[in-house]
Formats: sequence, structure tokens, C-alpha cells
Amino acid sequence: MEPLTPESWLGIAAGLALAAAAGFRVFVPLLVLSVAARSGWLPLGPGFEWIASTQALVVFTTATLLEIAAYYVPFFDNLLDAIATPAAVMAGILASASVMVDLPPWLRYPVAIIGAGSTAGLVATSTSLLRLKSSTLTAGVGNAFLATFELFGAFGVALIAVVVPFVALIVVVGLVAYAIRRLARRSVRSTPRQGTT
Repeated sequence: MEPLTPESWLGIAAGLALAAAAGFRVFVPLLVLSVAARSGWLPLGPGFEWIASTQALVVFTTATLLEIAAYYVPFFDNLLDAIATPAAVMAGILASASVMVDLPPWLRYPVAIIGAGSTAGLVATSTSLLRLKSSTLTAGVGNAFLATFELFGAFGVALIAVVVPFVALIVVVGLVAYAIRRLARRSVRSTPRQGTT
């Protein structure tokens, strides 16, 4: 087995960062990826060339605009989270697999499915819980601020993933650590204490 090249590590870093961006907004990283590939900034792996097509760009742009607008509708955004979380996992897997061009298929897909899918799922679950808490505490009024933060997060992480993947990877590690800590804290709070009735 040959050691991974620096280009391979760059692909992994970019893929995981794009997956994290999908956890914020499903279609934003796919749109950024499509634009980057069309401009020749980012190569796509074999079988993923369609992401750079005009049809894909139109679909990703339309879907991104609809997704952005939907998250500014109070309480509908909570319903959307139930659909968006599994969709974010799929988008994260797709985006990451498409940019890991220097990895052999036997390694590319496990990294995309396990690493990128988990990353997207953790970020999406964490933001869903934050939105649920915001809905409870502010009757949905505070959700617009959260939606704006997520939107900037999605575009920011996706753009960094394309331009400086290793920096994006550091951001992703921070996001995943935050999500795990938040989910663990929620799990501890929801576990009934022994000896209580």
C-alpha cells in the first residue's frame, strides 16, 4: 500500500470541510463545488463531472435559494430539519467523494461515507437542536439569527474548503468537537438520575 500523497490529504481535507458545510445547509456546498469545478479551480473525480454541468448549476442554485428562504419561516424550519439532516449526510458524502480525486476507490468511499457522512450528520444534528431550543425559548423569533449564522457558516466553510482545505479542516475539527460536546451534554441532561422517582 502506497502512502498518501499531499494531494490526497488535500482532497480529504476539502471533502470533510464540504461535508461540514452541508451540515449547515444541504445545497450550499454543492453550489460552491459546482462553481469551483466549472471555473477550473477544483478538479472532480471520475463519474462526478456532472456536478460542473450547467443543469447541475441551475438545480443547485435554485435549491439553495429555496432552502435559504425556507429556514426563515418560523417553525417550518424545525420541520425542515427532519428532512435536511439525512439529506445533509447524503450531500456530504457526494461532495467529499467528488473531490477526493487522488484516493483509490477502496479508500475514497469509506472515507466519504464514514468520515464525511458522520461530519455532516453531527453538524446538522447540532444545529437542529439549537434551532429547537431557540424555538422553545423565543417562540421562533430567534431562529432568523440562527439561520443567518448557519448560512454564513455554510458559505464560509465551503469557500475555505475550496481555497485552503487544511485551514477548513481545522475549522471542521472545531465544529465536530463542539457538536459532540453539545450532544453529550444534552444526553447527560436527558438521562434520569438514579434514585429519583
